[in-house]
Amino acid sequence: MEGKTPETRRPLTPAQKQLVQRQMELEHWKKRSKQLRSRNAITGLAIGAFVVGLFSYTILSVKQEKIMDEIDGEAKIVIMKGPRTGANS
Repeated sequence: MEGKTPETRRPLTPAQKQLVQRQMELEHWKKRSKQLRSRNAITGLAIGAFVVGLFSYTILSVKQEKIMDEIDGEAKIVIMKGPRTGANS
């Protein structure tokens, strides 16, 4: 045992404790980042699907209203050109 000094551990300074804590947090986030990315992707796709569905529904509704207006206009013309009876006057 000549020439060898026994290992002595000095207590960590507050800055060193903070560094160790930050390194542990970084490792934790590295492990969880893949799971978080997949969850974020699923959430993004769900929100995107909702937006596209809502937009499609709105466009379809507006088109149907235009068709109904055209049909109503055609029906008014037919009624006006048709014979006058008690039912349509």
